[in-house]
Amino acid sequence: MCRLFGLTSAPERTRATFWLLDAPDSLSAQSHRDPDGTGLGHFDPDGTPRVGKAPLAAYADRAFAVQARRAESTTFVAHIRYATTGRLDARNTHPFAQDGRLFAHNGVVEGLDALEARLGPDRSLVGGDTDSERVFALITREIRAHGGDTGAGIAAAVNWIADHLPLYALNFVLATPTDLWALRYPDTHDLYVLRRPAGGHHGCRHLDHSGSHGRMRVHSADLSAVPSTVVASERMDDNPHWRLLDPGELLHVGPDHAATSHAVLPRPPAHPLTLADLHPHAAAAQKSA
Repeated sequence: MCRLFGLTSAPERTRATFWLLDAPDSLSAQSHRDPDGTGLGHFDPDGTPRVGKAPLAAYADRAFAVQARRAESTTFVAHIRYATTGRLDARNTHPFAQDGRLFAHNGVVEGLDALEARLGPDRSLVGGDTDSERVFALITREIRAHGGDTGAGIAAAVNWIADHLPLYALNFVLATPTDLWALRYPDTHDLYVLRRPAGGHHGCRHLDHSGSHGRMRVHSADLSAVPSTVVASERMDDNPHWRLLDPGELLHVGPDHAATSHAVLPRPPAHPLTLADLHPHAAAAQKSA
């Protein structure tokens, strides 16, 4: 399955280094299927989103993915893609940027014709072929419709999807320069949050996170002195305070480090999908370690 990672230290800008893949010759030993793309998004001091990403369709793409990616930002979004819909090109690689926000998704949503009909003219927000970017476009549309209220827009969009579209999973991370949102829905895939004080659990350490499957590593010396919140598809260190989000829980972390959670989807999807319902390629992506 795709790997999601979100980090906020807002309002403080912090420097972090990301390794989104291990060396190419180690991939086959660590997964039944190689990833299809990697990407990292962050924000400039003026709030402009910056995204560096590449599909893993050629050796040059692999070289990009294994390099250390250094960035400074208040919030970060990183993603490792196992493709379910869309070709292996940069347009379909996460994270996506719309209206000054960054977004990355893990899951499968079908019924894209109905979703595009719902988008109407806002279909112009979509540049690629994926369900993920269309989900993001609906969220962007609903945020606009709710006067810029991000939480209300997310809730409206995901409730419409849960009521009208077949879906397997709808886990995502959405970031602005000041805020981080994360949704886990339903209980198909895990999504964890770690509220990390300055210095972490031991009080004096930098952030040094590593996915157990050799897919993603994150290091930040600045976070030895700055509090932060991390959202990830798996626990990435031995800190005992990682918490699994509840199904349907929308987490919001604001620029004052305050976190709130709401059960925006307290019911199962109206049209749930199982692995057996998915195209074999999509099913393999959802099972990948």
